[in-house]
Amino acid sequence: MNLEKAYNELKKILSRDQLLLNESMKRHTSFRIGGPADLMIIPSDIEQIKKSYEILKNKGVPILIMGNGSNLLVRDKGIRGAVIKISNRFNKAEVQDQSIHAQSGILLSALSKLALSSGLTGLEFACGIPGTLGGAVTMNAGAYGGEIKDVLKWVSVLDENGNVVIMNKDQIGLGYRTSIFQTTKKIVLEVYLELEKGDYETSRALMHNLTKQRQEKQPLSYPSAGSAFKRPVGYYAGKLIQDAGLKGLRIGDAQVSEKHSGFIINLGNATASQVIELIELIKARVKEEFGIELHPEVKIVGEE
Repeated sequence: MNLEKAYNELKKILSRDQLLLNESMKRHTSFRIGGPADLMIIPSDIEQIKKSYEILKNKGVPILIMGNGSNLLVRDKGIRGAVIKISNRFNKAEVQDQSIHAQSGILLSALSKLALSSGLTGLEFACGIPGTLGGAVTMNAGAYGGEIKDVLKWVSVLDENGNVVIMNKDQIGLGYRTSIFQTTKKIVLEVYLELEKGDYETSRALMHNLTKQRQEKQPLSYPSAGSAFKRPVGYYAGKLIQDAGLKGLRIGDAQVSEKHSGFIINLGNATASQVIELIELIKARVKEEFGIELHPEVKIVGEE
């Protein structure tokens, strides 16, 4: 990899605050954990994303795409290569009748508020999900009975060859917390959502109730990456972990939340290695007690 040459070319298309060297990933993940990324790029339009991807690829620099970092655990040695962070600089959205056309960096919480103010229903479930729209499509994010696949119509993506192409919902393999974007190098750029006409007061009340449920049940006062494990068929991960006697279990500053056992929280100075050790311990104990295999929902990246 030729990072220095890539950096010099990137300086021609990006401003200084869009191009960060040795950037601590603690500043860019909801876990507040992780070593430095060699290079972080924060683009503001499709052309910058496209050109950055082309330069990095041509120089052999490994690329990690991220959104708001709300489902990401970065290992303690950080990330070798470049991180393209598609977030608040790429977050425009436009309402068209009963549809919303949005850039992938917009936060789901902001998008749900836009739908509400536009008299549209279908995104209430997303009001408390902390990630970006691109991240939500990548993992088919959902909560309280709703999922992105319920409202998604098509996406525009940057494919592996650097071309912008349109893909409809049936082409992107949306399933429980999964899509083709987890196993390919395609980058979600823009998303077209199809909603329905709703009643403002009804939607507002539902969003208020969902927010209240989150505040009551989830450990929102501590850094975390949300639910640590996917839900096994027929079970709830949090209940399995609690029934295995693991509520409150702690390794360093990484702890199974005492408020909700499905969450691993950072009490202050947790390291990625502590979180990973705790994940492996939980998996082993639940497997031993109940014969059920837990699979992490959080994405673990970075240098071993």
